[in-house]
Amino acid sequence: MVTITQGKQRTRPSWITRFWAVVRYEMLWNIRKKKFIGVLIVAFVFATVGLALPVILSIASGETLSLNPDYAVTSGAGALGFFLFALVIAMNSISGEFESGTIVPLLTKPVSRTTVFLGKLFAAFILLLVTYTVLFVYTTIGGTIVYGPQSNLHLVPLTLLGNILSTFVWMSIVLAIGSLSKSSLIAALASFGVFIALFISAPIVSVFTGQAGVLAYVPGSGATGNLNVGQGNQITLNASSVSTGTDSIAPNLVNYILDPSKNVTFSKLGSFTPGQQSPEMIPVYTEPLSLILLRSIIVAIAYTVAFTVIAWFAFKRAQVLE
Repeated sequence: MVTITQGKQRTRPSWITRFWAVVRYEMLWNIRKKKFIGVLIVAFVFATVGLALPVILSIASGETLSLNPDYAVTSGAGALGFFLFALVIAMNSISGEFESGTIVPLLTKPVSRTTVFLGKLFAAFILLLVTYTVLFVYTTIGGTIVYGPQSNLHLVPLTLLGNILSTFVWMSIVLAIGSLSKSSLIAALASFGVFIALFISAPIVSVFTGQAGVLAYVPGSGATGNLNVGQGNQITLNASSVSTGTDSIAPNLVNYILDPSKNVTFSKLGSFTPGQQSPEMIPVYTEPLSLILLRSIIVAIAYTVAFTVIAWFAFKRAQVLE
């Protein structure tokens, strides 16, 4: 007689279970970072200053503050905010694991490197979504108090997604540099150098040359144009401005939905003669806002995918020294 005994077999967790374990791990890692909390506090401080400063100036000047029903849908973290959030979330997301040695116990778990990488990306998305949602709720309440009832609030979700996409462009760059170098310091310094270089050079190229179109294909603020053109060849400097870069996806999306027929004229600085209140702006070319918006979204997705693939490949091929 043959006796068959059945022992308890340990079942392997499903991929979803392992994936969510990585997501929870990464979210707790980011929440515990003092840098992330610091940037979040700074974002709220800037939002508060943006709401309070016009009130203070109107009281000081004795003028009545104008109503702005679109303040909530046009406000956001801005180019610097996008970069800072991307930096603190992605700077040591992968490189920090190698520097601290936590990559060793992490990879001994029943998870592949691809699962770890995807979990980190999704955790970053959740953190950005929650953070930007809280900021938009705060600015919407503040905007209602300061500028009166807010309109077009149904566009806020699109603004959120636009801001997240803009942030992911910088996040993928930081992540790629960190994965290749395995150094959080190099990731921070190199990414900051790229941001500052583009931040300074973009307005110079946009205003002083006739080659502003190339800025539409690089990360950042891009070229600056005007929605409203004055009489003849004169373009006023106080006209509504539009930027073509990946940092301006959200406001351009709102502008397009509100008026799909808008065109944007790009100009360069002309001659300045004594007695003029403002220098002459010479029109260079005009593009529909729809083209600017579509191109910025495609460029943002292309950069995000390209640098994310680079980061994933570097992480997958990286050697782990115990």
